[in-house]
Amino acid sequence: MRVLIRGAGVAGLTAAHELLARGAEVTVIENAEGFGRAASWYAGGMLAPWCERESAEEAVLTRGIGAADWWEAALPAGSVHRNGTLVVAQPRDGAELRRFAARTSGFRWLNAEEIEALEPALAGRFRQALFFPDEAHLDPRRALSALRQRLAARGVTFVAEEPDGRGAVLTVDCTGAARIGGIDGLRGVRGEMLYLETDEVSLSRPVRMLHPRIPLYIVPRNGGLFMCGATMIESDDAGPITTRSLMELLNAAYAIHPAFAEARLVETGTGVRPAFADNLPRAVRRESTITVNGLYRHGFLLSPAMAGDVAALALGEEIPRGDVL
Repeated sequence: MRVLIRGAGVAGLTAAHELLARGAEVTVIENAEGFGRAASWYAGGMLAPWCERESAEEAVLTRGIGAADWWEAALPAGSVHRNGTLVVAQPRDGAELRRFAARTSGFRWLNAEEIEALEPALAGRFRQALFFPDEAHLDPRRALSALRQRLAARGVTFVAEEPDGRGAVLTVDCTGAARIGGIDGLRGVRGEMLYLETDEVSLSRPVRMLHPRIPLYIVPRNGGLFMCGATMIESDDAGPITTRSLMELLNAAYAIHPAFAEARLVETGTGVRPAFADNLPRAVRRESTITVNGLYRHGFLLSPAMAGDVAALALGEEIPRGDVL
């Protein structure tokens, strides 16, 4: 079976992986500018199905649980960090922490001493926290690059322009936000992020700080880099980060650790996340085209499961009802 995949973001690459594993001959059309225009380039890379359940449907939890295993198998050793997730709040926002706990599972409560043992840099900063030990994270940019390299080495063809189409028997559309306006009900949700660099803070896992107005997550990268995000604004504007968002993200980072005030701001970025009304993705086949879209803020978490759906649809298999998002 010859398959043409439009889009080389996280949805396209994971679909290519699953189709290749089932014997397909795969060609991927990637933007000439590389990953830089893909929303997945600006992702946090948190494989956190239990935390996401706080505001997402049960399907995000059930279908996202296997994501860390999938990425660990698909990427070079050491790419997936299974250090869990730490969720904190300032004492005045204790109600937010209790609300988060009431809506999630898979965690245990930590006191101040246990927080310090887990993350020494946060000693004396928080009285209570929730720790989700089974969650993981990865660096999206390294993951996308490594997966592309592995696919190319295994025979996937990457092209910058649309081929003549005479060879493909199936097309998989993974073009994400580019389809806003062309798919009924698909909308854009703007996310803004920044990268801070400092050698004064060391974290081993993502830290989420709850706040009624400006919740924040900080995800450690290599080399003293920290990805801070992310806003969720109902807009398909992909323009530069706004002053308001920049100040709010920086203020929240400072609240987690004051050393971030002296960090170097090395990058800001925005991405438009395609989403449906229920914020759940869909894979739909119509004749010789499969369309995958609506991954919202769950690209790295749900793309492995969606890629499995794509492969099933490509082979004419029925997706189990419990697996349909």
